[in-house]
Amino acid sequence: MDRSRQQPIGIFDSGIGGLTVAKALHEHMPNEQFIYFGDTYHLPYGDKSADAIRYYCIKISKFLLEKNCKLIIIACNSASSTAYDMLLDFFDGKVLFVNVVDPLVHEVISKGYKNIGVIATKATINSQIYSKKIKSYNPELTVNEMATPLLVPMIEEGFYNGNISRNIIENYLSNPKLEGIDALLLACTHYPLIKNEINDFYQGKVAILDSIEVVKNEVEQLLTEMDLKSYEKSADDLFYVSDYTTSFESTTRIFYGEDIKLEAIQIWGQE
Repeated sequence: MDRSRQQPIGIFDSGIGGLTVAKALHEHMPNEQFIYFGDTYHLPYGDKSADAIRYYCIKISKFLLEKNCKLIIIACNSASSTAYDMLLDFFDGKVLFVNVVDPLVHEVISKGYKNIGVIATKATINSQIYSKKIKSYNPELTVNEMATPLLVPMIEEGFYNGNISRNIIENYLSNPKLEGIDALLLACTHYPLIKNEINDFYQGKVAILDSIEVVKNEVEQLLTEMDLKSYEKSADDLFYVSDYTTSFESTTRIFYGEDIKLEAIQIWGQE
């Protein structure tokens, strides 16, 4: 498939948490046009079946492909862990894909950590994607994964950097599963918003890694290698959701850092 530098980059998530990735990419590569899709109708993906998540991902990817995207970023760990390989097969050669799992795995391996903790949604933890991929590089490493389902709704409701979030975070991180770790992977694109609180809990004694920085670098490297990096902004960024409420509109500021206009679009049932 022929691609050009001026084509947009698609980003999708189960909701609006992936805006943390979109914001980082927007700031790092201001000449790129980004088209974001948040599947707010089906959120959260964390408690959905793998088959349901794969279906959602196919439909969203088709939509972004119709928008002429040269690259699609799966800015959701639940979707990345259950649907990435399937999307590569389904859209064979039609569009490039980047997920948020592999760059983070490569980062933790490159740093040489031995005892690694992972916190994420139920879907990501049930897939065991991080332990499988990390151990494929080094079977001797210890990987302890734990679902932390209260963190996403807590963050989306704005309850962070306060007593509520501090108590929930402390309760999760005190679990014996995470005892003795030297690195903790924040395997959800919501979690960078509570990274400082998590670091405070560990008092700097555990490395806290998230996917934002590594995905940003992965995307830029891929575009550069394929000569697809844009050097002139072709159009404004677009932000779509599958279900609109005023609370989604207001919550976007939490994740994106500024006001953006969400456009509701219904893609379910379209073929």
